Amino acid sequence: MIDTLESGGAQDLLLELPAMLEQELRAQPRAAGLRLLEAAHDNGLRMTARLRDFEVKDLLSLTQFFGFHTETFSIAVNFLDRFLSKMKVQPKHLGCVGLSCFYLAVKASEEERNVPLATDLIRISQYRFTVSDMMRMEKIILEKLCWKVKAITAFQFLQLYHSFIHENLSCERRKYLNFDRLETQLKACHCRLVFSKAKPSVLALSVLALEIEEQKLLELMEALEFLQLHSKISNRELTFWKELVLKCLMEYSSSKCSKPNVQKLKWIVSGRTARQLKHSYYRITHLPTIPETMS
Repeated sequence: MIDTLESGGAQDLLLELPAMLEQELRAQPRAAGLRLLEAAHDNGLRMTARLRDFEVKDLLSLTQFFGFHTETFSIAVNFLDRFLSKMKVQPKHLGCVGLSCFYLAVKASEEERNVPLATDLIRISQYRFTVSDMMRMEKIILEKLCWKVKAITAFQFLQLYHSFIHENLSCERRKYLNFDRLETQLKACHCRLVFSKAKPSVLALSVLALEIEEQKLLELMEALEFLQLHSKISNRELTFWKELVLKCLMEYSSSKCSKPNVQKLKWIVSGRTARQLKHSYYRITHLPTIPETMS
């Protein structure tokens, strides 16, 4: 089996892994700053994990609204968490910070023709700050991030791991490992601050490992262990994060997600605003549903 894993396209993928593992630590949010957010009391005066999670869900809704790539969303979350882990942000400024991080991510990863106008982005988000406010905030964010706008994300690792696994699956079995489903599961994890403390490689492998176990793709266990070894992830670390991912996905799939003002997002765009937007913009009214597996 190992001979198969190290041949052809799988070998090419493995060559990318060391560089990604080296770079992932360079763009990690500060663990001490994330812990402060988790410990903060929700009194309306300080940034908290709950407020951060609400903001990320808004960014996810914007991603869906504009049809942007998951990588754009992942980068935006990385920018936001890195900034929040360094700076004391007042809750009233969070919207401007979040939208600025999102816009930076869009400009960094989307094709230029798909980048919306800043005025449209603010109008859709229904914030009251100006384009000038957002431009100033972008500059502050870039300075605090030391202008490091290239980040290795969990989504990139998920793409690599999934491609590697596919190299070791028959065409018939490949349909059981749905990448869209994995992608949605990862986005659900991004909506929880706790997962920003995990290394991107660990989070991606945890999502993939859970799916392989759920689908009972036993022939892939050796390939999974092979990836774990080459990613230098311990059994204890993987088990810890798998449990948290499982808990998150169970909550995400629960009936609570359909209740108003809990986890369901609704974008209410007025008729006047809609007429001012590009025709290519469209509305997504809720968090994406995790695709069903093949039976």
